[in-house]
Amino acid sequence: WQQHVDTRIDVTLDDKKHMLYAFEEITYKNNSKDTLRYIYMHLWPNAYKNDRTPFEKQLDQNHDKSFYYSKPKDKGYIDSLQFTIDGTATDYYSADKSPDIARIDLLTPLLPGNSIKISTPFKVKIPKVFSRLGHTGQAYYISQWFPKPAVYDEKGWHPISYLDLGEFYSEYGSYDVSITLPANYVVMATGNCLDEKENAIAGGHHHIIGRKSYTYVVGAV
Repeated sequence: WQQHVDTRIDVTLDDKKHMLYAFEEITYKNNSKDTLRYIYMHLWPNAYKNDRTPFEKQLDQNHDKSFYYSKPKDKGYIDSLQFTIDGTATDYYSADKSPDIARIDLLTPLLPGNSIKISTPFKVKIPKVFSRLGHTGQAYYISQWFPKPAVYDEKGWHPISYLDLGEFYSEYGSYDVSITLPANYVVMATGNCLDEKENAIAGGHHHIIGRKSYTYVVGAV
């Protein structure tokens, strides 16, 4: 078995403040034989939140001090989260030493074969480029940027912190993403753009759909 996670996101870029404003809706189906009482959620932009995250510690071990000595305005984070499960508000918990991993306790256990709908608004402060996610001026590299459930497999949960060196382990599913940008931008992304006019001209609104589509490069022209 493998869990199935479908994701819909509406996101807008503010290129003056280097911010993403978004709303996400996740349909999570429990294909396992186990009853789930909580879900681990990756909040990976928080790897750039301060100089005490696993991401920064790995950079330090590799003698890279660029992030440690960076200015507060060049760091990043994800916040303004307000999770609901099937329309009911719920809390989430995150440790100081790993702010890029959170746990959502389910109000009702998720039985095998059943699904729940997890929704939240969120805001991402895009950091300066130190690794995968970031911006250089008005060129944006948007990777691992939205709340995403950790993998649950035969060995249990795999809440893995965002690192500079290492791979990501994620559930499969469909992604339906609507991106709103200033008119002078173009988008390069995995998945298929469904707005035909946006395939021919730059800027405006982009509606992208695909499987495991979560990396975007956005640039002003």
